[in-house]
Amino acid sequence: MSQPPSSPRPAAPSQSHDAVDAADAANAPLTAAALTKSDFEALSEFRYRLRRFLNFSEAAARAGGITPQQYLLLLHVKGIPGREWASISELAERLQAVHHSVVALVARCEKAGLVTRRQNESDRRVVEVHLSAAGEACLSSLAAQHRNELSTFADIFHIRGVHL
Repeated sequence: MSQPPSSPRPAAPSQSHDAVDAADAANAPLTAAALTKSDFEALSEFRYRLRRFLNFSEAAARAGGITPQQYLLLLHVKGIPGREWASISELAERLQAVHHSVVALVARCEKAGLVTRRQNESDRRVVEVHLSAAGEACLSSLAAQHRNELSTFADIFHIRGVHL
């Protein structure tokens, strides 16, 4: 089976050849050969700190009497921009989970008294997930602990809206 002929890359105008090369180099993905020892050290350090943060988060949630997934659901309900509720679809995206798993998680949170469900008034197909007073209290306590733990990332990157 033969491959279709590749299209030649259009030539850049000669007066901007250096600018095009610089832009291409800046946007080109790094190859393993192009990575330096310090790049690998930085990636390793970031993954290490991320794993430590996730371990902290899971332990804090359990110590707070909920599962790590329940904590994330509460956080994402509260964290939806511009309103105080989230749809199942939004939660599925933020949790990177399938719809039916999120429905089951919401049901467990509702049974635990952490959230309530309501039908959206303008679109009856949409289920709104709201934090209950108990869910708000639980989230506030855990989020404060998480915010303090985020300070371990202050030397790596800036987190929008979080002043460490």
